[in-house]
Amino acid sequence: MARPRTDARAQLLAEVVDHLARTGVAGLSLRDLAASIGTSHRMLVYHFGSKAGLLAEVVRHVEANQRAQLEALAAGGDASTDGGTAQRIRAMWAHWVDPATQAQERLFFEMVGMALQGDPAMQPLLDDLILPWLEPMTALRRAAGVDEADARSDARLALAVTRGLLLDLLATGDVEATTLAFERFGQLMRAVEPARADRSGQRERKRSS
Repeated sequence: MARPRTDARAQLLAEVVDHLARTGVAGLSLRDLAASIGTSHRMLVYHFGSKAGLLAEVVRHVEANQRAQLEALAAGGDASTDGGTAQRIRAMWAHWVDPATQAQERLFFEMVGMALQGDPAMQPLLDDLILPWLEPMTALRRAAGVDEADARSDARLALAVTRGLLLDLLATGDVEATTLAFERFGQLMRAVEPARADRSGQRERKRSS
């Protein structure tokens, strides 16, 4: 059998993710989904094999998009200054509270709940729930001058706090309160970073070694 065209499959997956972000996954029927996005049940099966295969791809797509955004933030700007760290924190939260992003976050939490209840189609989400996120977050902390062990602990803490506040936001709709809480968390994280003078000295020592 010929392999599905990558571009057609990717476009179809993007349409599925967009639709599910608006409607949720509960009670999903491939035939109803196909009708809603203007394709056929046959085409969904051709590209993804089954409902379980499609949902596994949705999980990977949503998570990959979110990690790509985080990695872009980690790569941009200068986190070696207090201002750089603050800017990254604000940019990160602004992305996550955007209504378009919230739709995918709602889908994410729904799928996590299904995975924790044992839904086999959602198990890939649990496999990638924590570890793939830690490296880009650790990189942010290393760039701020935090040593490796503390950077990894900070990364796990930041992931837990961020997801908790996002769940708070989705449950309460209180953008102002959750934003203030996230900014406060950012202040606490910056408070335990090495002083800028210390970081400058570290960079000088690395360049001369």
